[in-house]
Amino acid sequence: MAQYLSQEGLEQHRQELEDLRFKRQEIAKRLEEAKALGDLSENQEYISAREAQAFNEGKILELEQLLRDVIVIDQNRKSSTARIGSTVEVRANGKTQKFMIVGSEEADPRNGKISNESPLGKAFLGHKASEDVNVETPGGKVNYKIISVG
Repeated sequence: MAQYLSQEGLEQHRQELEDLRFKRQEIAKRLEEAKALGDLSENQEYISAREAQAFNEGKILELEQLLRDVIVIDQNRKSSTARIGSTVEVRANGKTQKFMIVGSEEADPRNGKISNESPLGKAFLGHKASEDVNVETPGGKVNYKIISVG
């Protein structure tokens, strides 16, 4: 399934993949050193290195899949309608907030980045400034007034 990433998110994931591939060599060296210690059935260093190897390889596969299917968000393309990559300024309950709509891989609600798959993100998509959007939240229905879309 395709994932949406900003150019910055794409670069971060590429760097993480490169780091994990480098780490692969370090783990292989640990395995060789542990094998040299003898009996592998009770060799905790060997067991630990094998677990690290399995985790590292799994993460490499996950990132390779993500990067193979990624759709890069064009943040230079301006639109008056909220879409993935848009920054949406909204007002609800007398409080103004800004959210950037991103793919689920980059979602960070504490820093104003909401997933396009989240209830809030889904609700904002396709709407323009001055429109009202009702969102079902865990605390009940909330009405958001879209102030601007950038």
